[in-house]
Amino acid sequence: QVQLVESGGGLVQPGGSLRLSCAASRSISLFNTMAWHRQAPGKERELVTSITASGKTNYADSVGGRFIISKDNAKNMVYLQMNSLKPEDTAVYYCMSVDIRTYWGQGTQVTVSS
Repeated sequence: QVQLVESGGGLVQPGGSLRLSCAASRSISLFNTMAWHRQAPGKERELVTSITASGKTNYADSVGGRFIISKDNAKNMVYLQMNSLKPEDTAVYYCMSVDIRTYWGQGTQVTVSS
């Protein structure tokens, strides 16, 4: 069973930055795709960004130019650098990985508020 553990969430003011981390319990090079999703109160979970095994990235329009996904295969880590944060970025952020199954972390809360 694969475990994904997110960290790095917290409270930040609008315009600020946060870096989320996702630690995987096995080699992330074995996953086809890793991604970050988020779910705001009263809304459905949505894809924020993804990165394939070859390093191809994809971003939701709402975060393009502000968020950056990256990974470190040697450390089995995936990161989400979030810049120029807005109140509408407030949500629980989930790490996800896909091989023949889909795995989810427990999520980390990000709150953007003054």
